[in-house]
Amino acid sequence: MTQTLELPALEATYPISDQQRADYQKNGHILLSGILNTDEATAYRDVIVDAADRYNTEKRKMEDRDTYGKAFLQIMNLWEVDENVRRFTLAKRFAKIAADLMGVERVRLYHDQALFKEPKGGHTPWHQDQYYWPIDTTNTITMWMPLVDISVEMGMLTFASGSQELGFLGNLAISDDSEKILGDIVKEKGYPISQPAVMKAGDATFHAGWTLHAAPGNHSDKMREVMTIIFMADGAVVTEPKNQNQEADRQRWLMGQEIGTVINSALNPVL
Repeated sequence: MTQTLELPALEATYPISDQQRADYQKNGHILLSGILNTDEATAYRDVIVDAADRYNTEKRKMEDRDTYGKAFLQIMNLWEVDENVRRFTLAKRFAKIAADLMGVERVRLYHDQALFKEPKGGHTPWHQDQYYWPIDTTNTITMWMPLVDISVEMGMLTFASGSQELGFLGNLAISDDSEKILGDIVKEKGYPISQPAVMKAGDATFHAGWTLHAAPGNHSDKMREVMTIIFMADGAVVTEPKNQNQEADRQRWLMGQEIGTVINSALNPVL
């Protein structure tokens, strides 16, 4: 049983301007600074890193992993098993930003995941997050928040601005194939590449489910500690899975909800 700690409340809102909303809608991503202050970022880093360490199941050496395995340590739905992380994942501050950027009244949680890129960890190939999700709406969004200050050399998230307009580009999981095929599309379409030079702990990017994105390897000697939360518009419906990963997601993150039903499982609360 996790000891419940005294942690900063994350209920105060972070205002989103009309220009920021327009920029997000146009580019499919946005960088927002200072969503958490220093004290908040430090407090939640401690609990998220602790939980990620306890629930990480990756024991293989780097050289024994495939491209996906080298890209990051991925520990999912920590809010289910750790009361302190729960306060972070279910925070109204983050959910309100997600709703405001997408221009919807309410959002539900899809799932959270810690994405820690180890020192000397590999690159993250070009991909679309929503390839994995059996959800019928384009109003999906991922918050990607570093828990430590990061620079490009640590594996900064990189976006193809405007690429969300393409929608589903085929059954391409994160892999060497997605790197080549989607990377070629980015070049052919001439999408501008956007990559922050640095991000402070408590800054965050938000990107749409279909936005093409990637990340270089971690060329530093420090762990790139990032926490992500995926939100979807309330009212979204479960779609027929297009691949095995979507079926796995339907069973795990949507608790096996029937195809065609409005998403409302206990793992997908309105935030």
